[in-house]
Amino acid sequence: MAADVSNPSAIVWRPDADTVEQANLTRFMRELGVDSFETLNERASADPAWFHDALIRFLDYRFERPYDQVLDLSDGLPFAHWCVGGLTNVVLNCVDRRRGTDRYEMPILVWEGEDGTVTNWSFADLDRETCRIAWGLRQLGLGRGDVVGMYLPNLPHAAAAMLAVAKIGGILLPMFSGFGADAVAQRLVDGQAKAVVTVDGSLRRGRPVGAKAVVDEALAQCPSVQHVVVLNHLSTEHGWVDGRDHWWHELVAGAPENVADVATEPMPADDPFMLVFTSGTSGKPKGVVHSHCGFPIKTALDLSICMDLKPEDRFLWMSDMGWLVGPMLVFGGLFVGSTIVLAEGAPNYPEPDRLWRLVERHRVSYLGLAPTVARLSMSLNDEEFSERDLSSLRVIVSTGEPWTPEAWQWTFERVGKRRVPLLNFSGGTEMGGILTGTVIHPLKPCAFAGPVPGTGADVVDADGNSVGPDVMGELVMRAPSIGLTRGLWHDRERYIESYWSRLPDMWVHGDFASRDADGMWYVHGRSDDTLKIAGKRTGPSEIEALLMATGLISDAVAIGIPDPIKGTAVVCVCVPGPGIDREAAVAKLSAAVVEGLGGAFRPAKVVFVPDLPRTRSSKLMRRVVRAALLGEDAGDLSTLVNPESVDAIREAGR
Repeated sequence: MAADVSNPSAIVWRPDADTVEQANLTRFMRELGVDSFETLNERASADPAWFHDALIRFLDYRFERPYDQVLDLSDGLPFAHWCVGGLTNVVLNCVDRRRGTDRYEMPILVWEGEDGTVTNWSFADLDRETCRIAWGLRQLGLGRGDVVGMYLPNLPHAAAAMLAVAKIGGILLPMFSGFGADAVAQRLVDGQAKAVVTVDGSLRRGRPVGAKAVVDEALAQCPSVQHVVVLNHLSTEHGWVDGRDHWWHELVAGAPENVADVATEPMPADDPFMLVFTSGTSGKPKGVVHSHCGFPIKTALDLSICMDLKPEDRFLWMSDMGWLVGPMLVFGGLFVGSTIVLAEGAPNYPEPDRLWRLVERHRVSYLGLAPTVARLSMSLNDEEFSERDLSSLRVIVSTGEPWTPEAWQWTFERVGKRRVPLLNFSGGTEMGGILTGTVIHPLKPCAFAGPVPGTGADVVDADGNSVGPDVMGELVMRAPSIGLTRGLWHDRERYIESYWSRLPDMWVHGDFASRDADGMWYVHGRSDDTLKIAGKRTGPSEIEALLMATGLISDAVAIGIPDPIKGTAVVCVCVPGPGIDREAAVAKLSAAVVEGLGGAFRPAKVVFVPDLPRTRSSKLMRRVVRAALLGEDAGDLSTLVNPESVDAIREAGR
């Protein structure tokens, strides 16, 4: 349909009748006897036990022993207990259930290496490799409740390792494969890990990068780690400690041939199976705890019911296994039965358009990406990009940070050809999604259709009162969600202080959000990033969108610094486009902000830098930019993929 995508209030896409009829969300609402998404959210918030019981049955999430009570709130909202009395395992639901079905021998995992090598695994292949390494881990004495670190890049064996730890009843601790030794050591020590699974080395932008050597250095600080399992992939140089270190292929050599002979451990449904550390603005990272019944069920709600992931989809989301998106891809994709597509390395190497070549080559139908990836892709040569055949795409989902309208437009028009719905998805490592797009709702640029059912999402003022349309407030959750972290790892007080202490009986997420008169939702960035200039408040993404619209820059961050008159002044940190006149660009960029938001928001300074600090999941780190400019402690930097950018910002700001 023809639509003005430059108008943020305009509807630019509507689902046809066939899309609505075949949507997973439509089937789910019919099963529950509700006639609209709004009614579903209302009933789910009013009666979370009813909703989650119905959700589990609709998804056919399986238990070795059924639960007696789906939800127990005796310890209060922050510490809800789920599926009480039930025994299950995430691997029972992601892999074991496929045995004896037609799907078992069909492709389920496609991997492409940075050098172009392609590997295809069926469910049977993945099951066999999972059982082999699970058997090997048990030979080392590992089992129920033992924390096993995983320091692996995107290799097929990473999926098997993740599943194997859960299969034996252990707790998976995934770590970003680009971490240095100190960051690895900190997580292993905090997690009290007994073992680590790693690789000798892998390719990163054409260079062999050793992982085992990093683990060796980290383990000098980790007395709890007794075993290291090493996958032989590139034969990079590393040390060896007899008795502690074990080659993967040697460890699994004696495993039973019959997968049925390697049992999946029945676990209390709400026991942890995964520990993910997320960085804070200061202090040590926070340990987020996900359970056997919580994470997979909530991930299926987000991806499959809300955003329509189907078994026939080929699902690509380029993210490291150390961030939440990696486990979402593996556990969520396998539970739904979709074919997951993994790729070693970066989305823009060895070719700048590598991500889009992967979509074309592997006929990806369901694509996840961060807005930053889209912003970087906008600089691609138009003619070369037009040669990519992206017709296989059916749904695009995005998360990580707010969109700029220009990047959203580019993705919707150039990638999706105005045909493919571009669904926004926002939440966090602690709970998955809070807000979502769907394929049964119309689209507005940068908007969300509404809350993920069962979260009780709301926008409130400083006193916790719901605000009306077009009023920006704090994004909160009023209802317990099955996917919410079971506290923070061994830190009950920090959990309450971080999320539950500001407003009574509400999870305060730390994002500013709003709703428009049509019921669509918007996220405006972190509430601690929000700028209040001369009494006026705005999100940094609004300023960044105005900067990007000039076409002079390829990326931008707007931050606030102390000002004796305004209280806060705007500084714009920009990555210049090729060949621009920087002096002239400063004036044009400042003028664009003034024209869009008024003279109060005129930048005090425009700074040019080669790159902006971002995580491996492509999230821009505004707090790091601000700290670098002000010469302050930037807190935990271990998640940055480009830490050198911080020094460049410090230098540019002098």
